[in-house]
Amino acid sequence: MKKRYWWVIATYILMQLSGILGLPLLLRTGWYDKYTGDMKLQIVSGHWGIISFITALLIILLLLRKDEDFPARDKAGMGITFVWMIAGLFLAYLAQIIAVNIEMRLLGIKPGSENTEHLVEIARRTPWFILVTSIIAPILEEIVFRKILFGALYKRFNFFIAAVISSLVFAAVHAEFVHLLIYTSMGLVFAFLYAHTKRIIVPIAAHVMMNTIVVLVNIVFRDNLERIMHEAEKLQAIIGGL
Repeated sequence: MKKRYWWVIATYILMQLSGILGLPLLLRTGWYDKYTGDMKLQIVSGHWGIISFITALLIILLLLRKDEDFPARDKAGMGITFVWMIAGLFLAYLAQIIAVNIEMRLLGIKPGSENTEHLVEIARRTPWFILVTSIIAPILEEIVFRKILFGALYKRFNFFIAAVISSLVFAAVHAEFVHLLIYTSMGLVFAFLYAHTKRIIVPIAAHVMMNTIVVLVNIVFRDNLERIMHEAEKLQAIIGGL
């Protein structure tokens, strides 16, 4: 593995652990004394997340500014690249739907992600954090788990072994082992997109679009969805009473 790739991985790990020092430092500024309880923690976490993720992204982009993982002749053309960006979004959702149904019907695991709910609550308190969940985090994850980890494994093993190992690591980092299948299935899709097109921008775009839709549904359109569901329940009660 290239030396700069190790620096990228180290940067990513330090970013993930930086809250151990960053959160207490922000709290000691006194800027958050007007908040209490969970609200205070969520706002501080959101602000530190913005600082740490943006810093890590800038460092990693600087480290990879001259990096070429595949020869230009092997990469998909721009038209095909755009098609696979869109197709990748649907493939990722399809993989997620299949994984959710397996978890529910065969494994008896309830749907819903505590990790997603936690991030959504932080984003509701600190709207700028949406940039992290929707754009910056997917970019960093695709660089680390697909470009570097999967890419290194793919040079030594076949696609399936490389994709499964990198996807399992991707799933484990999200610390929701009960939903290991869901994260792994998405990782497999993103690995396929990268291997097929030889362009990291493809899984990045699909990942960004998927996360953005989740954020919009859970934050921007949440009230409208709750109203629609409430109206549907009322309509069902009326029909049932006929």
